[in-house]
Amino acid sequence: MTFKSLGLSDALLKAISKKGYETPSAIQQKAIPLILERKDVLASAQTGSGKTAGFALPLLQILQNQPTLHKRPVRALILTPTRELAAQVQQEFKDYSEFTDLRSTVIFGGVGANPQINALRNGVDVLVATPGRLLDLHNQRAVSLSKVEVLVLDEADRMLDMGFARDIKKILALLPSKRQNLLFSATFSKEIKKLANEFLHQPVLVEATPENTTVEKIDQTVYRVDKNLKTDLIIKLISEGNWQQVLVFTRTKHGANRLSEKLEKAKITSAAIHGNKSQGARTRALAGFKEGKVRVLVATDIAARGLDIPLLPHVINYELPNVSEDYVHRIGRTGRAGASGEALSLVSLDEVGYLKDIEKLIGERLQAKTLPDFEPTETMADVKEAEAEKKRQKAAHHSRGRNTGRGKAPSKGKSTRNSNRR
Repeated sequence: MTFKSLGLSDALLKAISKKGYETPSAIQQKAIPLILERKDVLASAQTGSGKTAGFALPLLQILQNQPTLHKRPVRALILTPTRELAAQVQQEFKDYSEFTDLRSTVIFGGVGANPQINALRNGVDVLVATPGRLLDLHNQRAVSLSKVEVLVLDEADRMLDMGFARDIKKILALLPSKRQNLLFSATFSKEIKKLANEFLHQPVLVEATPENTTVEKIDQTVYRVDKNLKTDLIIKLISEGNWQQVLVFTRTKHGANRLSEKLEKAKITSAAIHGNKSQGARTRALAGFKEGKVRVLVATDIAARGLDIPLLPHVINYELPNVSEDYVHRIGRTGRAGASGEALSLVSLDEVGYLKDIEKLIGERLQAKTLPDFEPTETMADVKEAEAEKKRQKAAHHSRGRNTGRGKAPSKGKSTRNSNRR
């Protein structure tokens, strides 16, 4: 099958050819014709499957086939969970619409709103947005959604994980009732199916790969190691392997910062990317990583979701995620677009339960290895003592917070939403 056989216009085919793509991926072959037929689509697609083009190309064709309206109101709205994903989705729209008269822009929090407001005033056909900033600008009457013809929820499962359900419902209420709806998600959880039932109209189900499967070309390895030796092990693996581009996942923002600092001390260039970092810092870190100036990017799940890094050879789980599906998303950062990749997981005794859950989800037993000088010595008694110590420290911290007036619950009506969600 070719892109031409999918019924795409010459202008879009020219843009596709310029990007070097020759044949459509499985999700593109299945989704594009349905979207062009103006059907609602519920699609499951793994990371790296080409899903953005799967909705961007037909959406641009639909808009291209209709006369441009005066002042260019927003006619297509794409909602994404994170700033990075929003920026990348908009870049794809920009690339594919190069030889058309269509305009797109992106809005997200963490940066000044004025340039975004000015872009909206100049008129755009396609708007890519994170929910928080979209609602903010709508409340300021800087954007109208009354002419939206197509709504896309991208990475809907992550949006629900991040607590966006209420914002999504508010946005749905602002849209015309007659419109085309597309929902893309890596997983079809009960929550996703419930959301789909609420706003999709007789949707066609599209699955590019079996639900929650991992990419076959990824070589998965587990190293059993004590928690306190993980940093030394990761330094050894990266240094001795002379790995030049490694994405490392930690469970927390503080953990990402600490690991990045220790890698730097070991003369391994590194940057951390997470929700507490400014948008500028995140953009610089990602650019440095892609350009090869930064060898290791240390990220949390939320910050890394949607990162498009071509031909990434190595992903390391410094800590296993406590949500099994996140393992699939993490290792899906490598082995993209037909390339092979390697995913390593450093597993301490307290994470064995997480490992079993992951193996159950992917339907595969991951062979655990050990390395000389890093053989695990932890016992369950050590794990329990570490957990008890953590609880004692937490209790002491809360106690100090009460005594100094810190750590109080926020007053009613005050937003506590993390800026990363905007």
